[in-house]
Amino acid sequence: MATLSSNTWSIGPYTLSNRLVLAPMAGITDRPFRQICRRMGAGLAVSEMISANNLLWGSKKTRSRIDHQGEPDPRSVQIAGSDPQQMAEAARFNQAQGAQIIDINMGCPAKKVCNVMAGSALLKDEDRVARILDAVVNAVDIPVTLKIRTGWAPEQRNGVVVAKIAEHAGIQALAVHGRTRACAYRGEAEYDTIAAIKAAVNIPIIANGDITTPEKAKSVLDYTGADAIMIGRGAQGYPWIFQEVAHYLQTGSHLPPPDNTEILNILLEHLHALYQFYGEYTGVRMARKHLSWYSKSQRDGNRFRQTVNRVESSEAQLRITQNFFEQSSPLCVCSASV
Repeated sequence: MATLSSNTWSIGPYTLSNRLVLAPMAGITDRPFRQICRRMGAGLAVSEMISANNLLWGSKKTRSRIDHQGEPDPRSVQIAGSDPQQMAEAARFNQAQGAQIIDINMGCPAKKVCNVMAGSALLKDEDRVARILDAVVNAVDIPVTLKIRTGWAPEQRNGVVVAKIAEHAGIQALAVHGRTRACAYRGEAEYDTIAAIKAAVNIPIIANGDITTPEKAKSVLDYTGADAIMIGRGAQGYPWIFQEVAHYLQTGSHLPPPDNTEILNILLEHLHALYQFYGEYTGVRMARKHLSWYSKSQRDGNRFRQTVNRVESSEAQLRITQNFFEQSSPLCVCSASV
């Protein structure tokens, strides 16, 4: 249960410094991005999901996903699957690799995940939900959290029922994205179901969906009564959103937006971390999507993206990036525009 003051809350034995969580995003929330976001003010960063299929644990992709070297506590790792015993085994495996919190994915709307009855597809089978949660909670001696959507479809919003199942199983925090699986990321997130879930259970609730500004963060917290908020797409190319939101929640005032020198310094730190983590070849390619996001708010960003996405070396990528941000200027002084 959460222990709340104006800024802090807890998951199991871990007291978090604020009420802001980086959402797990496949192919995005790798160790470099998690570390950047933590340094920029996220109180918790959840890893991208790891499959419960143990045949994949030796792959290069999984090995990179379970690398937590240098990450601050607590380290939260998300697992995905549909078989209770496989999920229990995955939880034990990740605890042995350094996870301090296990997060269960029942929120991903991707077809390749849902087609194997994992992610948000599980919301259609409440009995299986209960069996998975019981198996994972009983498999480890660290906190287990859960991420869901409000239901399978707008006419099948069973988030309150699933939340009660989670509480009964011993889940220690529940993140809720304000859309159903059928909605994917279309339309606007709705927060009525999240508010109903918060009123129905006594475990910490983390509200997620369309939180891209400090004002939206505060309004979602106020409206839902949630213990924390989770930011995903709003942090893409804008990791300092966490310090902006934290400052606004504490003071009611806005931090000045970063100038291009500050943005460039953060971006260069991010690029070097990607090269070091993945190596030259993969690091350059992983960097391309982040460069696209960082440059969205810059004048002539499209021209920059067309140029930088064609280069093959880190040296060229760094040179073009530095030249562009030193000569460009922001389109606006707004918060995250995603």
